[in-house]
Amino acid sequence: MSGAPPMSKARVYADVNVHRPREYWDYESLTVQWGDQDDYEVVRKIGRGKYSEVFEGINVNNNERCVIKILKPVKKKKIKREIKILQSICGGPNIVKLLDIIRDQHSKTPSLIFEYINSTDFKVLYPTLSDYDIRYYVYELLKALDYCHSQGIMHRDVKPHNVMIDHELRKL
Repeated sequence: MSGAPPMSKARVYADVNVHRPREYWDYESLTVQWGDQDDYEVVRKIGRGKYSEVFEGINVNNNERCVIKILKPVKKKKIKREIKILQSICGGPNIVKLLDIIRDQHSKTPSLIFEYINSTDFKVLYPTLSDYDIRYYVYELLKALDYCHSQGIMHRDVKPHNVMIDHELRKL
């Protein structure tokens, strides 16, 4: 026996993207349908990350709260990839819904509009959770990840900061 050990293969969802049409995984060919920026107003800043700033917002047409994720300048390819992934998993269990995609008319800065989640900061919430609560939320998170994997998507950045929990509604 010589050479490298045999490669392992996932037991589930290993070939999921092979059976999909090219437009499913070819995010570079995505044509973005931009919504109207004037439909939304920023209320307050609620977070930030390496690639974005996140705000609570309001849809002025129906007065519903939303989350506005303003993307920092990155390659168009990276933005298209994020949009395509969010569209692919939209409607899955415990997946935040992407409602709209907009961009500033002048700067061309894109923003993603999501449903509003009344989330408590994990540093505040986690110490108050019971053993049962933790088991429940981990199970709900696993359902979301399983759905993503079934759609050919690997998250690659699962951490407390990226999990939003509305504890009042017991909703991930």
